[in-house]
Amino acid sequence: MFCPNCGSEVSEKAVICVKCGVALNKSVSSNNNTNGNAQPKTWLVESILVTLFCCLPLGIAGIVNASNVSSKFASGDIDGANRASIQAAKWTKWGLIAGIIGLVLYFGMILLFGGFAAML
Repeated sequence: MFCPNCGSEVSEKAVICVKCGVALNKSVSSNNNTNGNAQPKTWLVESILVTLFCCLPLGIAGIVNASNVSSKFASGDIDGANRASIQAAKWTKWGLIAGIIGLVLYFGMILLFGGFAAML
């Protein structure tokens, strides 16, 4: 990125221009939003709900990855934050699918064995 005052090239993480000393806070924050560097979705709430109601192991994997999204984004690791968000989404969705399959099997067994018990 370039300094709006003197035009010299500065790092995107810089707070002030090294050459002229102009504050770059506004240009950095607006530049991040226009470049698509908004924080990716964390999936934390969804992961917690999947852990509580669907599938504990897969939900925990989702929570671990979801908690890494914000910390990686705050440290400037945009690619790492995106990867952690994708992983959190994957584990959360698989946990939800496993929970739904488990419920279907559970109620199917109840109906199946309940039908056999009624026949006796």
